[in-house]
Amino acid sequence: MKVGLLRAVGVATAVYGVAVTAMPDLLARPSGLVDGKGRSARATRTSLRPLAWRDAASGLVLALAPEGPALRTAAYVRIAADFGDAVLLSATLPGRDRRLKAAVSVGWGALSVVGLLAGE
Repeated sequence: MKVGLLRAVGVATAVYGVAVTAMPDLLARPSGLVDGKGRSARATRTSLRPLAWRDAASGLVLALAPEGPALRTAAYVRIAADFGDAVLLSATLPGRDRRLKAAVSVGWGALSVVGLLAGE
């Protein structure tokens, strides 16, 4: 297990989650969930914040979990969240180009898989 890689993924995810919780348009804009002026609806911002908070919390746990079973479990949770995001967003975001952008989630999940499977 590459502990440093898992911790880096955790920190990056936590920081991004906090940022999107505070400013949901960071996720709404690239996802195409904005109007013609680039603004998201209040309901969109409200619905994105729990998703972002999930990322903040799971990223923090991945960054801080003790090495061993706890870290492994935190990585599995992150992998499930990232791959789940990729599947759901690629199926539901407006516009083919935005659905393809959901592949970013696959990349983050893959980093955690590599962190779990790689030797020290």
